Amino acid sequence: MHKTLTIFSGNSNPPLANELCENVDIPQGKARVARFSDGEIFVEIGENVRNVNCFIVQSTCSPPNRNLMELLIMIDALKRASAGSIVAVMPYFGYARQDRKVKPRTPITAKLVADLLTAAGATRIVSVDLHAGQIQGFFNIPFDHLFATPVFRPVLRDFGFGGSDTVIVSPDAGGVERARAFSKHLNCSLAIIDKRRDQPNVSQVLHLIGDVKDKQAILVDDIIDTAGTLCNAAKAVLDAGAKEVFAVATHGVFSGPAMDRINASALSKVWVTNSIPQEDRVAVCDRLEVCSLGPLLAEAIKRIHHGDSISSLFI
Repeated sequence: MHKTLTIFSGNSNPPLANELCENVDIPQGKARVARFSDGEIFVEIGENVRNVNCFIVQSTCSPPNRNLMELLIMIDALKRASAGSIVAVMPYFGYARQDRKVKPRTPITAKLVADLLTAAGATRIVSVDLHAGQIQGFFNIPFDHLFATPVFRPVLRDFGFGGSDTVIVSPDAGGVERARAFSKHLNCSLAIIDKRRDQPNVSQVLHLIGDVKDKQAILVDDIIDTAGTLCNAAKAVLDAGAKEVFAVATHGVFSGPAMDRINASALSKVWVTNSIPQEDRVAVCDRLEVCSLGPLLAEAIKRIHHGDSISSLFI
C-alpha cells in the first residue's frame, strides 16, 4: 500500500521529531542530512515521496543559519523528488524579531526568510507563537500559527495558579495580548511592565502598571533569549510586593549568560516548551521545566494531512 504521509527531521530537534512520529503513529522518513568537509550541507532523501504529503520538522534555533539552510535544502530535495506537498513544521521561527524596519538602512529578515522558504518550494508553514503574528502576512502560502497556551494551561492549573491570588505579568507592551489570553484562561488579573530597550539584548524596566502586591506573579513571554528582560522584570515585580515570581515562555533560546542569570534570579520556576532542545539547560538549572509541543503539533499534522480544520486547536 502506497503511503500518503511522511515526517522528516533536520538536525535541529530530533527528539521532537521522534515524538511527533510516535504521536502520529508512523515511522520517521528516511533522510540523510550531513555536511561536506568544507561545511556545505548535503541532503539525500532515502525513500519514494512522489505524491506524498511531506512534513519537515526543523526549528531555526542555534545555530540558526545552518538549521535554516538545512530546511531550505530539504525542501528543495523533496520538491525535486515530486512530493505531493511540503509542509515546513517550524516550532521556533528564527529571525522573527526583525519583522519591521526599526531604524533606517536595516533589513526585514522575517520577510527574507519567508521568501526563501517559498522560493525553495514549501507549500505550507506550521509554527508556534511567532514573535509577531503579522509575519504570517509575509507568506503567500498557507500559514498555520499555533499557540502554546493549551500546552501550558493544564500545567499552571495543576500548580494551583488562578483566581485573585494570581496575576499574569507581560514584561513589555508588545506581549499584552499573549498575557491577556493567559489571564482569561486562569481567571486572574493582568499587569504590564513598561520597558524601554536601548540596544539589542539590553533592556531596562521603567514602570509596573497593575497590582501585584501579595500575589503569585507569572511573567509570560514568547522568547527568553539572554534572560535580561525576564530577570529585571522578576525583580521589579518582587519589589512591587509580589509573594513569588514564575515565568512562562514558549521558546527558550537561552543564549549567552541566560542560565547564569536565571539561576541567580528571584524566579521560582521557569516553564518553556521543547520547540528548542533543552536537555543541556535542564541539567544546569533545576528551576527549568519543559512542556512538550508534541501532542499539539502531531494533532495539527494529522488534521492538515486529512484536510480537517485546526481551528479547535486555538481554544
